[in-house]
Amino acid sequence: MNITDLLTDLQSQYDETTVRAGELRDQIEHLTATLAETEARLADLDTTRKVITELAPAGEDSEPAESTTAYQAIVNAFNQHPDQAFRARELHELLGMPTDEATVNITRSRLGRLVRQGFLTQPGRGHYQKRT
Repeated sequence: MNITDLLTDLQSQYDETTVRAGELRDQIEHLTATLAETEARLADLDTTRKVITELAPAGEDSEPAESTTAYQAIVNAFNQHPDQAFRARELHELLGMPTDEATVNITRSRLGRLVRQGFLTQPGRGHYQKRT
């Protein structure tokens, strides 16, 4: 290979590399713009989430998942035994839940809420039954 062929080959490689560098700069420019748009969208979504969290009324939707599961277990027990009245501790025993006083008191609160929502009745002090 002579020097002229070598220089021609180098010039060809240089031209191809220059074109490729231009393409990459264009891609970088496009990706930078897309990234800026995406980050702005993330900021908007974060702001929206914060506003909704502040404005949302406290209540059922703010219940932790474990409470929802506990409510579902309680409701299921009453659905399976619609004519039976339960005390909170009896309900815990039926469901295999801990029977310590603190845990039973939480269930008493949940039962009271279900009474206020109209799902249960309270036929006697400390007794709860499914509303028919």
